Amino acid sequence: MINQHQKKFAEEIEKERPELGKRPDWLKVRLPSGENYKKVFELMRKSKLNTVCEEAKCPNLAECWNRKTATFMILGDTCTRSCGFCNVKVGMPTELDLDEPRRVAESVESMGLRHAVITSVNRDELKDGGASIFSETVRLIREKMPQTTIEILIPDFKGEEESFEIIMKNPPDILNHNLETVQRLYHAVRPQAKYERSLELIRWFKDKGLRTKSGIMVGIGETQEEVFELIKNLYDHGCEIMTIGQYLQPTKNHLPVHRFVTLDEFQSYKVFGLKTGLKAVESSPLVRSSYHADKHAELV
Repeated sequence: MINQHQKKFAEEIEKERPELGKRPDWLKVRLPSGENYKKVFELMRKSKLNTVCEEAKCPNLAECWNRKTATFMILGDTCTRSCGFCNVKVGMPTELDLDEPRRVAESVESMGLRHAVITSVNRDELKDGGASIFSETVRLIREKMPQTTIEILIPDFKGEEESFEIIMKNPPDILNHNLETVQRLYHAVRPQAKYERSLELIRWFKDKGLRTKSGIMVGIGETQEEVFELIKNLYDHGCEIMTIGQYLQPTKNHLPVHRFVTLDEFQSYKVFGLKTGLKAVESSPLVRSSYHADKHAELV
């Protein structure tokens, strides 16, 4: 549920935008299927695990699962922040599942994953923001599946370096932290986050020697010039890999879509990012943060 400031922002978007019309053909998605997709789905239910693939209704779910790549969402299913684009439940979590890292590691082993992505809700009520659970999850996956590459998509941990240091006890192959949107829209889209804090997080882990990654969504009210500036900001702070996808409103209680970004514009972002110096840019309407994550790991 969006707050009053976000509601006002949503009203401004709907007032200024032209009629959206129906979704373009390039935003149509096939229903998930495939043998490995079915195995992963059944295992997730059996292990009582969450995947952001399902929680966020990712359009690439079947493709990734069939490529033996999956994104686990740890630290529960309730987030302490109220981002205007996210469909994850918001509230105050009541417990911390200390056995979750073991179940994730066993699931990675059971599925024989080539690449595992670990993300989470925000847990601002925890002293370390959940960093210790991230670290233990990576450690156990390494123990059971040393050949599996690991990417972690972390929250900002409120910028606390103590939490960053916990992550570095068991470092991943790729450290991902999404900016999500341009600086001007942060207050409406990510009210409890800070643009500069997220950039500094990326720089901190890059300085520690990790491969760094970030992602944004477009079509939520930004301009092309703002996206170009964000790409430069990311590169200047040590980001190497970037994902850019179309924002789609998950429910009527979330921020509305401002516009459907054209394929040519997505391509222009990719070209600009690579010219700026990024090593890899995934930019198209259905791209999400973990899209082709296994390929990015091969750059390590």
